[in-house]
Amino acid sequence: MTGAALPDWRDSFPWPGPETHKHARGRLGVVSGRATQTGAARLAARAGLRIGAGLVRILCPPDAAAVIAPAIEAIMLTPFGSPESLAYEARGMDAVVIGPAAGVGDTTAINLRALAATGAALVIDADGLTSFEHFPDELFEVLDRDDVLTPHEGEFRRLFPGTLEAGREAAAAEAARRAGAVVVLKGPATVIAAPDGRLAVNGNGTPWLATAGSGDVLAGMIGGLVAQRMDSFDAARAAAWLHAEAARDFGPGLTAEDLPGRLPALLGALYQRAD
Repeated sequence: MTGAALPDWRDSFPWPGPETHKHARGRLGVVSGRATQTGAARLAARAGLRIGAGLVRILCPPDAAAVIAPAIEAIMLTPFGSPESLAYEARGMDAVVIGPAAGVGDTTAINLRALAATGAALVIDADGLTSFEHFPDELFEVLDRDDVLTPHEGEFRRLFPGTLEAGREAAAAEAARRAGAVVVLKGPATVIAAPDGRLAVNGNGTPWLATAGSGDVLAGMIGGLVAQRMDSFDAARAAAWLHAEAARDFGPGLTAEDLPGRLPALLGALYQRAD
């Protein structure tokens, strides 16, 4: 593990206790795209389960169910046929990830608004962000301070045009204030900003994360920690650090599928050092 000091978010990490059961560890939903676009949701769901969420459920369009079902085991699967059905099936979820390969357009935007009404904390990535490119204020209106946006620079520029001219830290801080939610501006030095003014820069980035699907894994990790009721800003910081450590630990040849499997060793080392 990089460095000798324990990360300062470690004290709020949601370690289970002797009486903990799966529902107490948090319930995470992940919205999948259509049948040809299911891999991203499966990556996010696996990451959420590995980081400790007690129950993870993929919510998918009906045509995707037959594709996803043979590829999962401990992860649950529920099809939905409308935004109302999605909101109904997401009832009781502590957090929901929406965006990875969800499809860009009105369908994803409407699904996101339906989920916002459920009270679950939202982790919004990829297509969930780009679907609001032309009307970002409509996204911001449905967010609250527990929600998390996870844009790379291209997605960030679409939602917050012109802000990056002031630098990444200032831009992330302004974006979090404007959105009223936590913003994770991904990059070699990922910047995490909260709407209350808290700001952090993740210092252990690695080029091995420059691979397709790594952002989906990060979204699932954040969602898994938020589902366990970890403060969203701390959850984003913890996930970004663990995500980079997992990639650094694996090294050359890393693919996104490798990342969730590196988490148990990292979490075990962190837990032992916390004792």
